[in-house]
Amino acid sequence: MSNNNTGIDRRVRKSKKTLKESLISLMQTKDFREISITDIVELADLNRGTFYKHYQYKEELLEEIMEDVIADLIISYREPYKNGDTFTINELTASVIKIFEHVANYKNIYTLVLKSNALPKLHDRICNELKKLPLEDLEDHRPNPKINTELASSYQAYAILGMIIEWVNTGFTYSADYMAEQLLEFITNKPVNAVYKINHIFNNDGQQ
Repeated sequence: MSNNNTGIDRRVRKSKKTLKESLISLMQTKDFREISITDIVELADLNRGTFYKHYQYKEELLEEIMEDVIADLIISYREPYKNGDTFTINELTASVIKIFEHVANYKNIYTLVLKSNALPKLHDRICNELKKLPLEDLEDHRPNPKINTELASSYQAYAILGMIIEWVNTGFTYSADYMAEQLLEFITNKPVNAVYKINHIFNNDGQQ
């Protein structure tokens, strides 16, 4: 009985995965409103009955896709500190930074979100999670009273999102490992009193 249930669960997971991949593939070229359930099942090579076993509307399928992305985003973000009581930036290694592996695993969805604005709801949820997680999970043991923690969290979130956007826009030119290494370099090599050479001379109006 247990083996039978396992087999059923496996088939359910496979069917749902295929339906999700089908919808995301269709959304690369068509507006969601123009996609029918028939389009989805035909591309998935499944029948409508299989679709209705799991979902009532195509919106439910899309919502589950978004929930999958957010759930995996949270897991990947928490990977560096999931087993500890403290989290020290200087002891962080690139191998435990998993957020770019997460993006790579869902690269078709991130491409859709960031290059077409087809999923504004998911875009907003990704931003909100990146801002919310450090506020909820991490407490600075030596806080700087001059720093607004919510603004700092937003700054960090959009810095990570900026890296993801650039990665998507370059067609995932770099590996997930390379992106993790670069993020680590950014956050561990912040010169306190850096001095920059100005490459151009501007007048008082800001013109070159």
